Amino acid sequence: MADIKLAIIYYSSTGTNYQLAQWAAEGGKAAGADVKILKVPELAPKDAIESNPAWKAHIEATQDVPEVTLDDLENADAIIFSVPTRFGNVPAQMKQFLDTTGGLWFNGKLVNKVVSAMASANNPHGGQEATILNLYTTMHHWGAIIASPAYTDPVAFTSGGNPYGTSVTVDQDGHMQEDVEEAVKHQAKRTVTIAKAISTLKE
Repeated sequence: MADIKLAIIYYSSTGTNYQLAQWAAEGGKAAGADVKILKVPELAPKDAIESNPAWKAHIEATQDVPEVTLDDLENADAIIFSVPTRFGNVPAQMKQFLDTTGGLWFNGKLVNKVVSAMASANNPHGGQEATILNLYTTMHHWGAIIASPAYTDPVAFTSGGNPYGTSVTVDQDGHMQEDVEEAVKHQAKRTVTIAKAISTLKE
C-alpha cells in the first residue's frame, strides 16, 4: 500500500498555528505518511500586517511555505486544518479557500477524505471548540470522514481536553498556555491511521 498523503493546511498570523502544523507534520511522518505543510493565501491589507511587528515577522519567516491549491486537496488522502478562531469561526483567509472547493465537491473529489482540525484563541473560552465544529460543518458537506482525537489517548487530559481537535490558548505575547505538542502529534497519527484503514477498504 502506498504511503498516505497528508496535507496539513493552516492559517497563522503570528506563528501559533504554523507551529501546530509543524508538530502535526512530525506526527504524520512518524505514522508513515507523506506530508505536506501548506498555507492558505493571506488576504489582510499590507498596512494591517506592517503595523503588527509579529505578524510581519511571521509572514517573512514563512514566505517559502507553499500556498495550498485545489490539486493539493484532490491528491491528499488525509487533511489536517489548523486555524486561529475569529469570533468562534474560521478566519476569512481559510473560509475564502474553502469557498473555492465547490468544483471538487460537485465532482465528488472530496468524498471519504479523512479530515481533522486544530484551533487557537487568546483565552480558554475564546471559541476554539466552536471554530473546529464550524469547520467540520464544511467537511460534512464534502462527504469527508472526520477523525477527531476524542479521548483516544491520555494526552488529551493534559493538553486541555478538547475532544473535537487539539486547541491551545495563547497569551498576548504569543506564548502557548497549554502543552499540546504530544496531543497534536497523536491527533496526526490518529488521522493517518484512519486514512490507512479507509485506503485498505478502497483496495
